[in-house]
Amino acid sequence: MFRAVIFDFFGTLTEAVARGPAHQRIARRLGCDPDDFAAALNDTFMARSVGALGDPISALADVAGRLGSFPSDRRLRQVAGQRIAAVAADTRLRPAAVPVLRRLRRLGVSIGLVSDCGPELPEFLPELPIAPLLDAVVLSIDLQRHKPDPRMYWDACRRLRVDPAECLYVGDGGSQELTGAAAAGMTAVRLAAPDLGGHLVFGADTGWAGASVESLEEIVPMVAAARPSAAATPRRPVPPRLRLA
Repeated sequence: MFRAVIFDFFGTLTEAVARGPAHQRIARRLGCDPDDFAAALNDTFMARSVGALGDPISALADVAGRLGSFPSDRRLRQVAGQRIAAVAADTRLRPAAVPVLRRLRRLGVSIGLVSDCGPELPEFLPELPIAPLLDAVVLSIDLQRHKPDPRMYWDACRRLRVDPAECLYVGDGGSQELTGAAAAGMTAVRLAAPDLGGHLVFGADTGWAGASVESLEEIVPMVAAARPSAAATPRRPVPPRLRLA
C-alpha cells in the first residue's frame, strides 16, 4: 500500500523544459557568447545544484569567469534577478499536475517533492499552485546533495513520516533518479510523456527497465488499486534507520 507519492519537479510536474530567449540576453549582459554560456550552465549544473559554486551571484560570476568575462558586482546582482525570472518563465506546470495532486490527497496519501535544482526554484516554487498541495519538499540546493544520493529520498520519507517501501516515486528519469529511488527502497515509475523528447535533462536514467506511464493521470489508479480503501491509514513513527544526523 502506498502511503505517499513523491514527485520529481522539472519534466515531471512540469512540461518539458528548454531555455528561452531570456537566457541569451542574460549571457550578453554578462559579456558571454550565448551558446558558450548555455554550455557552461550545462557543465556546472550538478555543482550549482548543491551550492558548490556559492550563492546565486557567485555562481553566475563563476560561470562567466570560465568564459573569460568578469562582470561587475552591480551587473551580477541585476542579472541574478533576471536569471530567476528566466528560469520561472521556462517552467510550465503540466495541466494535470494540480488535479492529480488533489485526487491523490483525496485518496489519503501524502505528497512529496524531491528535485535537483539551482537556487532559482526556491524563489518561485512557493508561488506555484502545486505548493499548497505538497506535504514535504526536498531540494538539492538546500540539502547540498543531489539525486541519486539515497539521503535525498530518505529525507523526504522522514518529513512525510513514511517508510521508503510505502512510497511511489514518479520522475522523468533525470539524475538517475529512478534507479536511485529503487535503491533507496521505493517503488519507482518513469513518466515517459511524449513532450519529453526535447527536455533539458542531466544524468538521464537511460538504462531504466522498470514501470513507466505516459501521463500523470495514470498515477492515480495505480495508487488507488494499491489501497484497501480510500480512507487514510494512521501514520507510523519513522523507522530509526531513516533518521538523518
